Amino acid sequence: MNENFIFKLFTESSIAQAVFIYGLVIALGLAFGSIKLRGVKLGVAGVLFAGILFGHLGVRIHPEILEFSREFGLILFVYSIGMQVGPGFFATLRKSGLGLNLFAASIVAGGVLVTALLILSEWIPAAAAFGIFSGATTNTPSLAAAQQAFREAPGVTAEMLKLPALGYAVSYPFGIVGVILGMIALRKVFKINPAEEAAEYEKLSLAEHPKLEFMDLEVQNPNLHGIALKKVPGLARSSVVVSRILHEGAISIAQPGSIIHTGDILRIVGSRASLEEFRLTVGRESAVDLDSVKSPFTVRRLIVTKRESAGRTLAELDVRKRFGVTVTRITRSEVEFIPSANLVLNLADTLIVVGEENAVGRLAVEMGDTPKELDHPQVIPVFVGIALGILIGSWPISLPGFPVPVKLGLAGGPLLAAIVLSRIGRIGKLIWYMPDSANFMLREVGISLFLACIGLRSGDKFAETLIYGDGLQWMACGALITALPLLAAAVVARVFFRMNYLTLCGLLAGSMTDPPALAYAGQIASSNAPMVSYAAVYPLVMILRVLSAQLLILVFMF
Repeated sequence: MNENFIFKLFTESSIAQAVFIYGLVIALGLAFGSIKLRGVKLGVAGVLFAGILFGHLGVRIHPEILEFSREFGLILFVYSIGMQVGPGFFATLRKSGLGLNLFAASIVAGGVLVTALLILSEWIPAAAAFGIFSGATTNTPSLAAAQQAFREAPGVTAEMLKLPALGYAVSYPFGIVGVILGMIALRKVFKINPAEEAAEYEKLSLAEHPKLEFMDLEVQNPNLHGIALKKVPGLARSSVVVSRILHEGAISIAQPGSIIHTGDILRIVGSRASLEEFRLTVGRESAVDLDSVKSPFTVRRLIVTKRESAGRTLAELDVRKRFGVTVTRITRSEVEFIPSANLVLNLADTLIVVGEENAVGRLAVEMGDTPKELDHPQVIPVFVGIALGILIGSWPISLPGFPVPVKLGLAGGPLLAAIVLSRIGRIGKLIWYMPDSANFMLREVGISLFLACIGLRSGDKFAETLIYGDGLQWMACGALITALPLLAAAVVARVFFRMNYLTLCGLLAGSMTDPPALAYAGQIASSNAPMVSYAAVYPLVMILRVLSAQLLILVFMF
C-alpha cells in the first residue's frame, strides 16, 4: 500500500504530485550544482539538468500546471531583479548604457547572421531554424512570435509546424549552458580573478560616488563677513553641506539664514574635491576640531522605516525649520551622498543628522528608525507591480513590415515595471521597497522553478532527438548560433574596451535573455555588476529577439 502511494506521487497528475516533483528536481539540481569540478560549479543551472533527467525517466506533470509554474517562476525572477537594480538603473543607463546596448545589439545581429548562413547552406531546414534560433538564444517570446508568424507563411504544413518547437527543445539546454561555459572560458583564457574584478567595479563605483568627508574651515575671506550663509558664493551650487558653526566659542546648527563672520569655523561635509573647492572661497582649514568643542548637539544615524515619511522630499519634511536639525548625508544602497531639497526619501535610507538630542529624538520618531520594520516585506505592492508588468508585457506594439504585433512578454513586462516602480518608490500608500532577504528568496525560488519546468518539459524528447534523426546536427548548429556572436563580442569588449568581467557576464546573459546565466554570474563574486548590466540591455534585447525571429521568417518563408 505504501509503495502504491509513492508510485502515485510520481505518476498521477495532481497539484500534490507537481509540488513533490518540483521539490525533488530543485533540491537534487541545487545539490548537483554545488559540486565543484576543477574549481567551477554550475550553481542553479544544475536544476535544468535534474529536470532533463526526470523528464527522460518518464516523470510527467500536467501541461497546464507545468506551463503556469514555468511562467510564474520566470516572472518572480525578473521582477525581483528589476526591484534590485531599479534605483540605480537610469543613472547606469546614462553613463554606460549606450555602449552596453550596442554590444548587446551586435550579439543579436550576429545570431541572426549565423542562422541565415546555416539556412542558406542547408545545414538545417528553415522551419526548424526559427526554433533553433530562439532556443539557442534562450528566448521563449521570440519562439512564440515566430510560431505565430510561421502559421501565416504560405505552404506551411501541419508537420512543419512541429519543427520550430522541436528545434527549440534541442538547442535550448546548450543555449543556457553555452553562456555559462562562455563565461568560464573567458575567465580561464584571460586568467581573470573575479574578486579583483569585483573590487575594480566597486572602485569605479566609488569614483562615480566619492566617499564623503568633513572639514573644519576658518572663515578668512573678508567679503563673507556679516552675510547670511545662503548668500555665500557657490554654496547653493556646490556639493557640500555646512552642518555647524563655531562663533565666539559657541557652536550652533547651520541654517540658511545664519550670519557668518571672519574667524568663525564651519564644519562642512562633501567629497574631497568639493571640500577643497569650497575652501578656496572661505579661507583655510582650521586647526580647531569642532568635535573637541563642547556643545549641546549630537550626531546620529536615523533609518527611514516609517512608510508615511518615505516618498516625501526633504523640502516637504523641512527638518531644519521644524526640528532645527541638519541632514549632512544620506546612505542608500551602500552609496553615500549629499542630500538636496528635492531628494525623495526611500525606505531603508540612512540619514546622518546633527542637532539637539531632543530634536533629533523627535525626528527619529518621524523617520521611524526601527530597522526590524524593514524585515517585513509588503506583499500588496509586489502583486500590484507584477500585474502591471503583465499588462505592459501583453501590450501589442505594431511595427511596420511585421505581420503580427510585437510584445515584451511575461519576462520583459515585469522587469520593466519593477525598474520603473522601484525608481518611483511610492504611489499613494503603495511603497515599492523589498528587503534584500525577501528579494533574494523570490529570485532564487523563481529561477529554480523556471529551470525545473524547462528540464521536465524537454527531457522526454531530448535524448530521442539526439539519438535519432538530425538532433545532433541541430544541436551543433544551435551551439554555433549561441557561441560565435557571444564569444566574438566578449573578446572585443574585453581586449579592446577593457570591460569589467562581471559587467561583461551580465551583458552576455542579458544579450541572450538568459536568467540562469545571470544567476550563475551573480554567484561568481560578491557584486551587483552582472545584474546592473543585465537589466540595462534586457529591454532592448527582448524587442530585438522577437523582431529578429519574425524577420527570418519574412526573408525565408514569404
